[in-house]
Amino acid sequence: MIEISLDAMLAKRGMTLTQLAAAVDITLANLSILKTGKAKAVRFSTLAKICAVLECQPGDILHYTTATN
Repeated sequence: MIEISLDAMLAKRGMTLTQLAAAVDITLANLSILKTGKAKAVRFSTLAKICAVLECQPGDILHYTTATN
């Protein structure tokens, strides 16, 4: 399972989801879907833009964990 820690990175950078959406040129709705972990896929180009704006690496916001249900 892939976990998204976008909230933590946004807090570190003092940025809102709305600001990130505008900077990355993605709709707030689509970014929200990604943030909540409901996205089924993410384009590498979108991930690259997010990382550029947040000045981070993909591993800073994406984490693999084993599912425990």
